[in-house]
Amino acid sequence: MTVEKERLQDAKWKNWGPYVSNRQWGNVREDYSPNGNAWHYANHNNAESYAYRWGEEGIAGISDVKQLFCFAFSFWNKKDKIVKERFFGLSNPQGNHGEDIKEIFYYLDNTPTHSYMKMVYKYPINTFPYDDLVDENGRRSKKEPEYEIFDTGIFNDDEYFDIFIEYCKADHNDILARITVHNRSRQEAPIVIAPTAWFRNNWKWGYNTYKGQMNASYDGCIDIHHDSISIRKFYSRNLAAKNAFCENETNTPKLYGAPYPGNTYFKDGINDHIIYGSNTINPEKRGTKASFIIDEMIGAGQSKTFDFRLCPDETDEPFDKFDEIFSTRTAEADEFYNDIQSETTNEDERNVQRQAFAGLLWNKQFYHYNVGKWLKGDPNHEAPRDFNEYVRNTEWNHLHNKDIISMPDKWEYPWYATWDLAFHCVPFSIIDGEFAKGQLLLLTKEWYMHPNGQLPAYEWNLSDVNPPVHAWSCFRVFKIDEKQNGKPDLLFLEKVFQKLLLNFTWWVNRKDKSGNNIFGGGFLGLDNIGAFDRNMELKDGQHLEQADGTSWMAMYALNMMRIAMELAQYYQVYEDMAIKFFEHYLYIAEAMENLGDGKEGLWNEEDGFFYDVLQLGNGDSVSLKLRSIVGLIPMFAVEIVDHKLLEKMPNFQARMDWVLKNKPELTKLVSHWDEEGQGRKHLMSILRKNRLTKVLKRMLDENEFLSSYGIRAMSKVYEENPFVFSVHGTENVVYYTPAESDSRMFGGNSNWRGPIWFPINFLIVESLQRFHFYYGNSLKVEFPTGSGEKKNLDEVAQNISKRLCSLFLKDEDGQRPFNGGNAKFNYDEHFKDYITFFEYFHGDNGRGVGASHQTGWTATVAKLMKPRMTI
Repeated sequence: MTVEKERLQDAKWKNWGPYVSNRQWGNVREDYSPNGNAWHYANHNNAESYAYRWGEEGIAGISDVKQLFCFAFSFWNKKDKIVKERFFGLSNPQGNHGEDIKEIFYYLDNTPTHSYMKMVYKYPINTFPYDDLVDENGRRSKKEPEYEIFDTGIFNDDEYFDIFIEYCKADHNDILARITVHNRSRQEAPIVIAPTAWFRNNWKWGYNTYKGQMNASYDGCIDIHHDSISIRKFYSRNLAAKNAFCENETNTPKLYGAPYPGNTYFKDGINDHIIYGSNTINPEKRGTKASFIIDEMIGAGQSKTFDFRLCPDETDEPFDKFDEIFSTRTAEADEFYNDIQSETTNEDERNVQRQAFAGLLWNKQFYHYNVGKWLKGDPNHEAPRDFNEYVRNTEWNHLHNKDIISMPDKWEYPWYATWDLAFHCVPFSIIDGEFAKGQLLLLTKEWYMHPNGQLPAYEWNLSDVNPPVHAWSCFRVFKIDEKQNGKPDLLFLEKVFQKLLLNFTWWVNRKDKSGNNIFGGGFLGLDNIGAFDRNMELKDGQHLEQADGTSWMAMYALNMMRIAMELAQYYQVYEDMAIKFFEHYLYIAEAMENLGDGKEGLWNEEDGFFYDVLQLGNGDSVSLKLRSIVGLIPMFAVEIVDHKLLEKMPNFQARMDWVLKNKPELTKLVSHWDEEGQGRKHLMSILRKNRLTKVLKRMLDENEFLSSYGIRAMSKVYEENPFVFSVHGTENVVYYTPAESDSRMFGGNSNWRGPIWFPINFLIVESLQRFHFYYGNSLKVEFPTGSGEKKNLDEVAQNISKRLCSLFLKDEDGQRPFNGGNAKFNYDEHFKDYITFFEYFHGDNGRGVGASHQTGWTATVAKLMKPRMTI
């Protein structure tokens, strides 16, 4: 067992980690406006002066698990109007495609206990183009690309600093930090480095008055005092570094023109002192926020290193063995990943996979949101809600989140999303199975899950509905964990199954509009994929029967059946639950075939595809013949059951025999349940062989879904021949849009009308592998469609997987497609091996689009790059 794996057995090693957000402003949690304008209330322009209520932000920030104490780095190039304390980006209204970070940084390494962490930030030497980025993006339309920081020319002539930030732990509460600043330009340049420690402000809201205190001790040392924090000393190796203190308090005179009795050294005091030399730091050298200020010149092409330490005890030689400890931890990180990557020999793949894991780990965040308190306000902090108008999350008074959670992206999405998290946990299970299982269990806890059984979606609207993939992820993580540890964690599986029973029931009761086993759910995480807003309330009794919503529920039923079958091997009572979910699945399969009373089903035989169906008030129905991944999702409802497993479940088998004999109208809709495949296996799938081949013919057509980089979200046929549909007298036109969205639907910062999305592609790959597990070489399809070349489904799955991986790997010309042809990113020695894992990718050329560090579900590429484990 590697040293890092041994450390994973001791929870104390995770007490400190990269749990500070990259953006706390612009979040629902910090919005105390009467009109719900979260982007305006706490924004980038007032962030330096505003003390947050629910969390903190910083560059490469770390904190304890309760975020009582934080540490991060700040920089100043002596030209900017503010110290760079936080990453800059546009708010949703400012961006022509929604919120968008405008910085360049890369997560390079991290271990599950955060014993070693590394990232690099590229900070311009010249004035940061804040105004240019805001103004130009404001001028651009939805039809134009985003104006990125690289487009401003600020990195021309290499006039920037590469700032490498590294942390390692000497012990679980003894943290070493190192900054290495490289001047990549051809001229000497100044930089101010301000490592900053502060206490999260939890004393001003009216519940307690206790707050920690920091004060100067002697040269190069700051004392830390807090009843609940083990760290007591903050050291700088540079003994000449100036120290500065202020309070983590809102500068009310600056922001609101209101006096603040008893304190003049506000949150922005260190910033103002560095920029203007103002008397805004405490001359008594004490406060709740403290920095060492190091003013340096870095020669052209030169570098300098700066070391710091946070530790529990005073020591005469805090930097003794500093280099040795760093060397040991980096060697242990290498040992840990060499073990995980033992079967991966391609160095480029190893590099991409390791950075994917690093991004996952860096995107952990302390997430705090008590909806009840947020809605009514605190004793010392009013919440002027206008409940006669729209106020978010009023139905979620019970929700109280205060945990370390995997974020999609700590700048663009610094809040958890339920279906995102399910995908995060699959690659997480490879490096830290306990964390993966803990995350999946967390969302089912009483203080997360609604009493009615609904899982919270995300803070912008906790009542939105995400695809029900939680059960899939739980069983996937369970099997990976069992494979790695040699024994099944039945307690985890049983716990999560009991809670998912409530969630499944919520779906059945709330999202089956007519009680006919056909499910809606609105946009279901796919934002603008429909011809119109699928969350829209329709008129005159009209409602949408969704192919994806229904297919997700069929998949959910099969996932729950499979979990119950697994548990039934140890606890016979679960056999009855397996029967329940099997029959529920059958009824969903029947409903998809025939909506009742002769209405058209979700399957269109002529097109060989599944479509949403609009049910009209007069009883008629209209098939919305828009070919998108909505019609591919039925593939995900597939399960293979080994006959040996059935033999261990006599009651289940007896019930199946009864169904086969007495309800042939159901069994004829299920692919070969009563027929054994290769190796005595049984297939359960909505798609019989004939329909599966028809769907695959569409999916594997390069003129429709198949891209060089994966499966597109929508058919390319709509590029030249758009889909048109009228609803409520409005004509809705849908074009194939391979990259950024061209509409403001759902804020405009995501697009499902053509790009490649990893979560859906990952499920496509897995589903094809499952089908192959049953059919073997007896089923081959033309791949690509029209090529005349036949491949089995495993070969197809592997080819799609390779296309997805190729987004990040160097091609024959040395380019990585996600870089979008940017020569500097592809070939410059200081960029070419750094990877950013975007939210989604251009459907034709693979360029990264959306959130640039969504190493959440896009980190599933790390699983694709790892040799398969059959489950």
